[in-house]
Amino acid sequence: MTMQDPTAMPSSDAETLRASRLAPGTWALLVLLAGLLCTAEAVRREMGSVRADMRAMQVSMAGFAQERLRADLDLAAQALRAMQTVFLGSDHVDQAIFDRYQQNLRANERMHGHVVTAFARLHPGPSYPYELVTPMAGNEMLIGFDSSSQVENLKALQRARDTDTVAMSAPFHLVQFKDRPGQPVLGVTVRLPVYSHGAAPATVAQRRAREMGALAISLRLEPMVRGALEGWILEFMHVELCDPDVPGEAGVIYASEPGLVAPADAEERRIMFGGRQWHLSMWPRAGKTSYTSVLMVGLTGTVISLLLALLLWTLANTRRRAVEMGLRMGERFGESEARFRALNELLPALVLLADARDGTIAYANQAARRQLGVAGGEPLPSLFADPAQGRDALEIARAGGDWSGREALIVPGAGEPFWAHASLARVEVDGIPHLLMVANDVSEQRKLTERLGYQAAHDELTGLYNRREFERRLQKALATLEKDPSASFAVLYIDLDQFKLVNDLSGHMAGDQLLVELVHAMREQLRPQDLLARLGGDEFGLLAPATGAAQARALAERMRDCIENVVFPWEGRTYTVSASIGVVVAGETGATLKDILAWADSACYQAKENGRNRVHIYREDVDTTRRQGEMEWATRLRRALEEDRLLLDYQEVVPLAPEPGDHAPRLELLLRLRDEDGNVVMPGAFLPAAERYGLMPVIDRWVIRTALANANRLHPRGAELRTFAINLSGASIEDQGLADYILGCIAEYRVEPRRVCLEITETVAVRNLRRVVPVIERLRAAGCRIALDDFGAGMSSFGYLKNLPVDIIKIDGAFIRDLETDPVSRIIVSAIAQIGHQRGLRVVAEWVDDPRMLPLLRERGVDLAQGFALHRPERVVFQRDPVRPAG
Repeated sequence: MTMQDPTAMPSSDAETLRASRLAPGTWALLVLLAGLLCTAEAVRREMGSVRADMRAMQVSMAGFAQERLRADLDLAAQALRAMQTVFLGSDHVDQAIFDRYQQNLRANERMHGHVVTAFARLHPGPSYPYELVTPMAGNEMLIGFDSSSQVENLKALQRARDTDTVAMSAPFHLVQFKDRPGQPVLGVTVRLPVYSHGAAPATVAQRRAREMGALAISLRLEPMVRGALEGWILEFMHVELCDPDVPGEAGVIYASEPGLVAPADAEERRIMFGGRQWHLSMWPRAGKTSYTSVLMVGLTGTVISLLLALLLWTLANTRRRAVEMGLRMGERFGESEARFRALNELLPALVLLADARDGTIAYANQAARRQLGVAGGEPLPSLFADPAQGRDALEIARAGGDWSGREALIVPGAGEPFWAHASLARVEVDGIPHLLMVANDVSEQRKLTERLGYQAAHDELTGLYNRREFERRLQKALATLEKDPSASFAVLYIDLDQFKLVNDLSGHMAGDQLLVELVHAMREQLRPQDLLARLGGDEFGLLAPATGAAQARALAERMRDCIENVVFPWEGRTYTVSASIGVVVAGETGATLKDILAWADSACYQAKENGRNRVHIYREDVDTTRRQGEMEWATRLRRALEEDRLLLDYQEVVPLAPEPGDHAPRLELLLRLRDEDGNVVMPGAFLPAAERYGLMPVIDRWVIRTALANANRLHPRGAELRTFAINLSGASIEDQGLADYILGCIAEYRVEPRRVCLEITETVAVRNLRRVVPVIERLRAAGCRIALDDFGAGMSSFGYLKNLPVDIIKIDGAFIRDLETDPVSRIIVSAIAQIGHQRGLRVVAEWVDDPRMLPLLRERGVDLAQGFALHRPERVVFQRDPVRPAG
């Protein structure tokens, strides 16, 4: 503002003012009102900005609180799933085993409010007394306690049992704390059923029939909520967590201030878990919102409006009173300046006034003196950590420009630098240009924002970027590549070999520590511009900008070598791991994020296929195309299993010289798949992918259970069916639990074991004789029949035949197909039949596609035959569409 001498007013101006219809006081009042209106509008906008910032922080904290609470509940679900797997994989789980697994899961450390993990076995009645409890200290009274006596517990248990999913109870008073002084302790239980051994039950009736008991984790609600929300959330927010399905005060799970009613603008979230939902309400605590910037704007605008009104009052008076009014104005200005300084001394904001000519500070209010350590005479730009920003601010303000609402790092004379929300404007005092700076400390708010942003983009264990941030950076690199094709980059997909062994032998804590040490070693190999991220449990991604194929291979080899050289000691054991690394060099436009990640994964898989601990660079070739096709088939197979789209056909096995009365059908079951469009796919298209990706055991068990469950609905003649053969893969026959599974299904569905024939190929049988023979002997002892398929293809068949306890041998179709024209094939078929009969075995010929083969097979003593000449495959009866013919 400019202070002028009223005696210097020209006479023409004074005469104009004197001739005005309005009095000088009226003009001054109008200017004051206009200034106050402008100030009110500025205050309204600043108030809106402050409230918007608080609302944004409230929304962000509510989302973060929702995620933290859900994460604790998800930890309980994961722990229960892990313990369910223990019960499925072991016939006997005692207290020591139960304690050890819980210690490995670190339930007490990882779950806020964890009270107990327990197993209740189903007893007639029904009743569910607790049998295993950990930790035992403080929970001793639960041993033998019937959990079904608690209504909330029983409802959750039954819901979990009928759906085979995690279920959570309504809040109730935990029985462990009923005899302790103080208020009853409110908690919940998270439940998961334990079924008897076998495939996962598919219906409610099957789940109830195979129920063994139930696992439970009890959580104290108040420490769980406080543990999840401690810190900024509880400091700045009122929090209320309710279960809306529980009426009255019993449904209040947690309230930071009991008795407070949530306002209408409270931020609300719903937490869905275990078949229940919680209602989360959050609203700011009183006194935590800073309105200093609003107060500063209001005070500054009001003072400036008053000064402008006073100035106009002075200019509007007549020359006759110029000297008198000049003296009075001087006195009033002194009083206004004193009031201005008094008001500024009370403001919490930092207020500084500097001479615009040289930038030296002329005035600093109390807050600025205390926080900055300045009193006057210091250059204003020296307060900025960035000198260039300070100089720019001064130049803009000197020129009358707008430099407001900026964030700057301020360096005090003593103490730590801090971030401030600052504004700088040009004013005039006594005709001298000055610069007025007003700033607010926003360091804490900035730290909170940075912390939330860091957690959203980084892996908690290693501190590396997480998958979401890695994909965002990769997408940005692809966008740059689209604009500049020369901006090539490389992506490395790093998968640790045999890392699971460390977790299995020494626990997840050891695995986590090993990952931290491996990350430290890998970081030492990186350039400043390289970006390393953790994509999964033991998978890492590396984005290397400006990298060609040769550089990418060299970088990958360095990473592989450094991982291999890490020696990790843990509790008396020493571990080393290696890594398989897939490399993709992106130097062309058109590739998508999905393409790059799929190529990198494919190259990594190829590295594992080639022997592990090696580097493979992606390129378009036959192996890669086959690998991608198999990956797609593996995904489609998993979806087909989930949607129950596998099919069974049967082909009859016909006796070549039937005995009188021997008319009961024999058949072999053949696998098919119905694709997404309803077309039937033959097994040659999808079984290679199933074998490569370890899906054969799941498929075999589906065939076994489906066939045995529908044994009398496979063939039109139903119960007359004499035998049905099921093919077993190598991955299944070497599974020591296969025999238990088959015998369990036979008992469950009450199928006569002599009707069941299990076929294994010769190559599978001889590949691991020691593991296969015990499985075969158990099944034969129970009454099942064993067939050796593709006999003769293994080149050493006769030598192994005497060591394999089988009932049937099926001659490889390659010998049958050439039987009419090839003398060697006729000799081999005759020899197999003769040796088989000497061993007391039945001999079957496969691939009989020509009726002219039948007399030749009879002459050579073959007992049975199958092929298109005798019967073309048909769909099993129970899967036939009633509106379409079979097949």
